[in-house]
Amino acid sequence: MSKIDSLSKRLIVLLAAASALGPAGMQILLPALPIIQSDYSVSNDVAQLTLSLSMLAIAFGTLVYGPLSDKYGRKPIMLLGILITVAGSIFCYLADSIFWLIVGRFIQAFGAAVGLVLARAIVRDVYGADEAARVIATLVMVMVVVPMMSPALGGELMQLFGWESVFIVVAAASMLIFAFMLFGQPETLATPVPFEGIGSMLRTFASLFESRAFCGYAFCVTFVSVVFFSFISAAPEIMVSVLDRPPTEYGYYFVLIPLGFMVGNYVARHFGRRKSIDEMIAMGATIAVGGIVLAIVLNLIGLSHPLTLFLPISIAVFGNGITLPNAQAAAINEFPQYAGSASGLTGFLQMAVSAIAAQLVAFIFNGTVYPLLILMLTASLLSLYLFKWGVETQSVTA
Repeated sequence: MSKIDSLSKRLIVLLAAASALGPAGMQILLPALPIIQSDYSVSNDVAQLTLSLSMLAIAFGTLVYGPLSDKYGRKPIMLLGILITVAGSIFCYLADSIFWLIVGRFIQAFGAAVGLVLARAIVRDVYGADEAARVIATLVMVMVVVPMMSPALGGELMQLFGWESVFIVVAAASMLIFAFMLFGQPETLATPVPFEGIGSMLRTFASLFESRAFCGYAFCVTFVSVVFFSFISAAPEIMVSVLDRPPTEYGYYFVLIPLGFMVGNYVARHFGRRKSIDEMIAMGATIAVGGIVLAIVLNLIGLSHPLTLFLPISIAVFGNGITLPNAQAAAINEFPQYAGSASGLTGFLQMAVSAIAAQLVAFIFNGTVYPLLILMLTASLLSLYLFKWGVETQSVTA
């Protein structure tokens, strides 16, 4: 199969929408969690499973879709995953107990994970290393910004039509993406890779882990994601209980976070031609560490205000917006023949470790901002260290 030269702007937008489907579908239900808890007469911990198990479903989904797409092609596996998303959304809408709602959410998130994996693999099929990083920057921006806005959409839908309506919206959006993909997505896999079952898949993952460079890039991506998910899981509680601000103010200050990430993505896309991928990753990771250190210093000197938290973190997220697409592209570039598997394994590490970190933030919270900021600083330092660890190996072996 001949490789196409480039992807149309319309298809890039569709791939971005598909990559955002999983995180957006996961987070659109957040405003309804207290109502779900009341409607089903369950504890907060049980209601929270509709979120945490969705994250795990996305993590496991990223492991499955990559190897399958390496064998059967990107397009059929993409369409299959979107159909599973539709089925899971309908299942959620019809659920009459918390158990079946959790099951439906797991199915929905498992299906929607396909976009996270295959959008990046499709881009890598078509473009070289540097151009892939710039296109993936667009995908990552949409993947992060759309889910950031989805809780607000979920809240509006909940007020107007009831919390169950969010599942109809996710199903409808999935069907729309499916229709456009069915008629507009070309097959980009040039040479299928034989898939011989779970054992073969695990051996492929093992071979990826044998590459120190791949591990450096993949774990850099992982801990950059930990910074983001730790913050969004803890910031609402900190806003209310530590900063003593009403929940309504959270949304206004939170705008700084997607704004910072979007600007970082802009830098990654438009200045990537002037610097190498490794230079961009190092620059972004260093900025992220500096932003978190600034937040710690401002709070230590007694400046307790939402801006002393959100503004420095927006600087850190700006750095992550530079690092993330470049590190994702670099991880996949290590094994172009296993682009789907490399993308899937990277996505699994992102979501699985981030899910653990989100729970850890709640566990270590002590009524101050410092446990969160220390965890975020640790993750940022690890992302920078592991990246340099992998790059140094390449330099030695080159």
